[in-house]
Amino acid sequence: MASTVSAAACVPCSHVSANAVVVTWDGPDDPQDPFNWPSWKKWWTVGLGLLASFVCSMNGSILAVAHEAISHEFGISDDAFPHSYWITTSWGVGAALFPLVIFPAMEDWGVRPVVLGTYFCFVCLLIPIGFARSFATLVTARFFSGGCVPLMSDAVASIASNVFFGDKARSTPVALYVLIYLGATSLGPVLGAAILQHLPWRWIGRIELIVTSALFPVFCAGLPESRGSAILRAKAQKMRREGKKAYTAEEADPTPLQQRIIRSLTRPLYMLFTEWVVFVAAIWAAFSLGTIYLFTHSVGQVYGALYGWSPVQAGYVQSAIVVGEVLGTVFSLSTNHWYEASAARNTEVPGTPIPEARLYTAILGGIANYLIDAYSKYAASALAAVGLAENLSIAFLPLASSALYTDLGFQWASTLLAFASLALVATPFIVIKWGKEIRARSPFTKEAVIERQRDTGVVIDA
Repeated sequence: MASTVSAAACVPCSHVSANAVVVTWDGPDDPQDPFNWPSWKKWWTVGLGLLASFVCSMNGSILAVAHEAISHEFGISDDAFPHSYWITTSWGVGAALFPLVIFPAMEDWGVRPVVLGTYFCFVCLLIPIGFARSFATLVTARFFSGGCVPLMSDAVASIASNVFFGDKARSTPVALYVLIYLGATSLGPVLGAAILQHLPWRWIGRIELIVTSALFPVFCAGLPESRGSAILRAKAQKMRREGKKAYTAEEADPTPLQQRIIRSLTRPLYMLFTEWVVFVAAIWAAFSLGTIYLFTHSVGQVYGALYGWSPVQAGYVQSAIVVGEVLGTVFSLSTNHWYEASAARNTEVPGTPIPEARLYTAILGGIANYLIDAYSKYAASALAAVGLAENLSIAFLPLASSALYTDLGFQWASTLLAFASLALVATPFIVIKWGKEIRARSPFTKEAVIERQRDTGVVIDA
């Protein structure tokens, strides 16, 4: 549907002429609107995103089992400091920094070009991992490949929100997104061990390169654009080529790209240190992901000393974590009705589920869905803040693993991590009890409540 824009409506958008048209959907049932796509197309799009996320996410930990072979070839010593872990530290730093800068591009260019462009760069960056002639080259390549992976993974969450409307519809794809990201991370050492058992360490990178390259044509041919604003922008561009003065609402926004990038950079950092819920979620996620990588780095040390296992044998231990992640996802999905049933007692926005109801299952694990529900419009910034903390923890926490297990001993080192985990178990109980009051003091969640009220047609005075 194209509507004529009045001069008054364009006061803040003076670069748009008064007789221009704003390109919108052709009614609520427009088949081009991703919310109206058939179910098979929605799941096809999400499935391709999950596949891309899986093959890329295992990259973070897949080289962990080869640290001894890599150190031996490049003459790296871990006697005074775990220098061999720099290949993962650089990966984590890249993963923490790149999304803050590049995510705004997804808003301007759409999901498809960002995913395909990032995936192509990732494939290219796998080449030096398999053929590097110096440790510095390997560390540098890992920094940039680490920057690509969260862009690929978080694009899946974006795709899910683009094609599935409402919290209930998004529950399953978001749960699968979390499972794929965590499962691929935990499977990395298992697959790395399987390759290292039969081939030199460089073949880990080379096999990864072969697999990701083979899948690239599939994504190019099969991944449709799912961001509604990008679809409308393409429609407006086509109309302009035909000589019509047509713009989307986003194109009429005169805010320069650099200002949007600055806003994208600052909002997650602001939310991290001013939003109590985001801060707690970030600490929780950072500890969880950091512990997975710490365990990946220390498992060879522990099982090698206790049982004489090789790095390859120790790598297979990671498969136990994957089993737990799958069981946790199944439990989370099977209890979605707890969340949906909370709509009957919601006094903020009657008829819609209470965000804190997501945390019933978080008592046993998981918290990502709660941030999406609680922050709605600003969920991407909230998740970016959590991702920043996660990846910095991945980068630096495992650097202490060798000293931790050496100085405290194997039993006490693991016990210390268990006590820290036990302390974090209390957080979902706190948020469940006082979450509504906490959200009431947040300008971001207040706006989310207003949006929910507008979507449902219910307005309640504060």
